[in-house]
Amino acid sequence: MFKKIASVIAALLCLYSINAQVKTDPWLAELISSKASPLLQHILQHSDSFQYQLIYTEINRDSRNVPHFKNHYLNVDRNRYFNPASTVKLPTAVAALEKMNTLASKGIDKYSPMLTDSAFNGQTSVKEDKTAENGLPSVAQYIRKIFLVSDNDAYNRLYEFNGQEWENESLWKKGYKDVRITRRFVTATEEENRHTNPIRFMKDGNVMYAQPPAYSNLTFDFSKSILVGNAHYNRDDSLIKAPMDFTRHNNLPLEDLQQILQSVLFPQSVPAKKRFKLTEADYRFLYQYMSEYPSESRYPSYDTATYFDSYTKFFFFKSGKQAIPSYIRSFNKTGWSYGFLTDACYIVDFKNNVEFMLSGVIYTNRDGVLNDDKYEYNELGYPYFKETGRILYEYELNRKRTNQPDLSQWKFNY
Repeated sequence: MFKKIASVIAALLCLYSINAQVKTDPWLAELISSKASPLLQHILQHSDSFQYQLIYTEINRDSRNVPHFKNHYLNVDRNRYFNPASTVKLPTAVAALEKMNTLASKGIDKYSPMLTDSAFNGQTSVKEDKTAENGLPSVAQYIRKIFLVSDNDAYNRLYEFNGQEWENESLWKKGYKDVRITRRFVTATEEENRHTNPIRFMKDGNVMYAQPPAYSNLTFDFSKSILVGNAHYNRDDSLIKAPMDFTRHNNLPLEDLQQILQSVLFPQSVPAKKRFKLTEADYRFLYQYMSEYPSESRYPSYDTATYFDSYTKFFFFKSGKQAIPSYIRSFNKTGWSYGFLTDACYIVDFKNNVEFMLSGVIYTNRDGVLNDDKYEYNELGYPYFKETGRILYEYELNRKRTNQPDLSQWKFNY
């Protein structure tokens, strides 16, 4: 066993020395390897195949309960592409709240009925939402569905409200230059994704604000070709014996995802330019639904056989659909698509007074074919998250702290 652990650590450090872009903390590599099962050892030894990345964020409180953060990295490379899938819903949802606040003078807020019209090829309209208590769509209801079950249509509607150009520019201005959100989660051309719908916000049957259709004139840097896999099925379900081209797809490096999550949960911990312009009520709203389980939600109401409580909780929860301890909450956003699994979370243990952040990604696609729905999520992906999460959680349980954190702000009535 010792030889196997040593070989894993040596391989990781060799990778680090060969490629300066790859961030690996020897301490974290040794910790994970020394506790890893044979399955996790196999994953760690094949970084090229599994393309895993992991960021463990240590949190220490000072005497005033102010948190201080230290990131530890395992095989992290912001230039190694992974499909971010639904993790782009996090910045999209937060940007939508920020945009709503700019419209406060119109007499509307995140709860105002939001009616989406259509004005370009491929666009669809939305006039009702049966999952909402009042039967009407709103920014708030879309955000609830995004965090509770990672609803794709909810994301599409907020993408349309934000507009491709406004959302990307707002993220770039905050310093997230490598973030690229170019598309809805529905079949659409690049041109159709540049066009976003007209939207009306209502109150008592009256239009309070009408947002006209928008067109994005942004120029994206598509100079670096991004090819994944050996073959793929296209939109016509035809097998193409060539890699899938992700050059013009969404992009969200793991380090940026971790930083965006930290900026939402702990806005005072990041530079002012990186913060979103949200109200205290916005933050509390986000925290509620980032940590709430489908079984605790009434509007929307979910079939918990399908949407079990750990449905969107990967780190030491998802595998096996087991019950989550009542004293633990995960404030997070996950994504899964094309064989990539991603989670960025803040874990709170109220019983043991433990808190830390974890962000990770893994690629599980043994046959190298994309869009064939044959990915090893259950066999490899979820176990990777569950085990690395367990290892770091156990480390946190035993880690000595100068000051015990006061975690009362993270307790909610669900």
